[in-house]
Amino acid sequence: MQLLPLMLIFVVFYFLLIRPQQKRAKEHRAMLTQLKRNDRVITAGGILGTVTKVKEGSEEVEIEIAPNVRINVVRSTISTLVKPVAANDVKPAA
Repeated sequence: MQLLPLMLIFVVFYFLLIRPQQKRAKEHRAMLTQLKRNDRVITAGGILGTVTKVKEGSEEVEIEIAPNVRINVVRSTISTLVKPVAANDVKPAA
């Protein structure tokens, strides 16, 4: 009977903290494996760039951060894939 509150706390932690974080990590890994040329990405350091070369079998990705300025970054440092917004998706202010 004394273990019941402890088990209840663990169950709450699992469903509120552990499980959502594992789901986000799985989605992030899937995003990193699906990177392709011309994807806009943001690195963990806040650098915004366009993927110019994806080296298969390697952890490196080449990113163009300005015209003719390319850097190699480790794939795991890419934090976000920026999705383009179509011009007709923007709603006018009311």
